[in-house]
This record gives sequence, C-alpha cells and structure tokens, in this order.
Amino acid sequence: MSEQRTEQPAWSALALTGVDVERPKVVVKADLLPAISVVSFVALLGIPVGWLWSLLAPPQRMRVMGGETGELPLQLESWHRFDALAVFLLLGLAAGIAVGVVVWLLRERRGPVILVAAVLGSLVSAWLATQMGLSFAGSRYAITDPPEVGTVVEAAPVLETGWAVLAQPLTTALVYGMLAIWNSRDDLGRRLG
Repeated sequence: MSEQRTEQPAWSALALTGVDVERPKVVVKADLLPAISVVSFVALLGIPVGWLWSLLAPPQRMRVMGGETGELPLQLESWHRFDALAVFLLLGLAAGIAVGVVVWLLRERRGPVILVAAVLGSLVSAWLATQMGLSFAGSRYAITDPPEVGTVVEAAPVLETGWAVLAQPLTTALVYGMLAIWNSRDDLGRRLG
C-alpha cells in the first residue's frame, strides 16, 4: 500500500517548514454496510414525523352545500392549506438537523459515503412522512356518516406540493457540511482503528 504524500502549496505555513503531509483517502468499502444501515434507520424516521404532522396540521372546516357544489370552505379556513405545508416544512427542517448531527456523531464513519447515505435516507424519510402523514390525517378526520346540508365538517389537512420533501434532505446535507467545515481536519476526526 503506497502512501500518498502531497506537496504543500507555496502559501501554506507547512510549505515554509518543508513538511509533507499525508492526505487521508476516502474509505468506501468499509463504509458501505454502515451506509445501508444509515439509510434504513433514517428512512424509518418518516413514520413518527408523519404521525406528528397529522396531529399538528390544522384541518380545514367546510360547510356542506347541496347540489353540485359539494363542500365550500368557510371564510379564512383556506389558509390552513398553507399552515399544513408550513408545519410539514418545519418538521422536515427539525428532522434534518437531528439527522445531520446524529450521523456526524458516528465518528468512525465520517465522510462522503455516510453523507450520501444520510441525504438519501432523509429523502426517503420525507417521502414516507408525506404518505404516512396523509394516511394518519385521513383516518383522524374521516367522515363516517353522510353529513346534512349546512353542516360544518372538518376536512383532513393536505400537502399541495411535492417539493416539501426536499426540506429534510437539504437540511441534513447543510448541517453535516457545516459540521465538517467547523471540524476543519482533513480526516474529519475519524478514529483510525
């Protein structure tokens, strides 16, 4: 196994002293199995996030109208569509911060392989949170009996855009990257064993 030594740039303080520094290599094979575990565990985070969203997102109250109009939202109730999206985004940001910090604490596995695994797991987690959250909310606000005309019913919250799933993986990458920059070590502080 050959050691990779690099010459320091002219502006570096180490170049002035004539010191050659061994540059750490990216470990791929040893990190593949832990990366699969990270993807799996992070993806499962989507279930509690979806359940929490179904509890926090406000329903939209609607008045049942006769004829072809069906249901009509009450005044100012349509704003709850944005509220449901904002709650989901905030939960995604919080989950992304938590995932980024926890994955960074896996000191022996720090590096780009685990970063990609955490971001991929966060993307799957956010998708799972949307699916499970809509399912939980749909069952929570299910209308069992046909309502009478003029009755006010609560409709389950909805997510009107699929772009909301990007909040968690982008936040995970940002937090992990900021921790790597803050660490400022070439080997990211990995323990060599």
